[in-house]
Amino acid sequence: MIRKVFKRDVKNSGKIHEFIKKYNIPREYLSINRKSISKGILIGLFWGFIPMPMQMLAVLFSTPFLKFNVPIAISMVWLSNPITMPPMYYMEYLTGNFILGREGIASVELTLDWFKENYDNIFVPLYVGTAFYSIVVSSIVYLAVNQLWIYSVKSEKEEKDEARRVRKAKKKKHKGHN
Repeated sequence: MIRKVFKRDVKNSGKIHEFIKKYNIPREYLSINRKSISKGILIGLFWGFIPMPMQMLAVLFSTPFLKFNVPIAISMVWLSNPITMPPMYYMEYLTGNFILGREGIASVELTLDWFKENYDNIFVPLYVGTAFYSIVVSSIVYLAVNQLWIYSVKSEKEEKDEARRVRKAKKKKHKGHN
């Protein structure tokens, strides 16, 4: 199931292979297998949860050290986009305060002056919460994708085996009537 989503168009896609050859890109950066996809999701979510500019560049700087599907990682970074950033970062700030046992700031204003005045009170809880989501949540999603992929492969195999048994039974039955 989940595997089919990622593998759907690859069989007929010679363009990807031409692109890889033309730009001499290591194949593992575009591989579509369980490990590559799940690592791509992990790396993308990890960087996506961190409030920083140029998150996609952080993904690219990770490529020499880890082998993962880069397009998937870059797309996962876009989890944090201009629409989702304020609630994500506020959630990280609240989580950081919870972990640190702090009350936090009662009234939040979305103005630059307010942020300048409260920067010292926001920074530590925000990044403690960020660490939680970057490490824990991205790891949980990584493990979930791995398990879903394994389940998907087993289900496909069971479906094929069942279809093969049905075909054999029909063949036997058909031969018995002749």
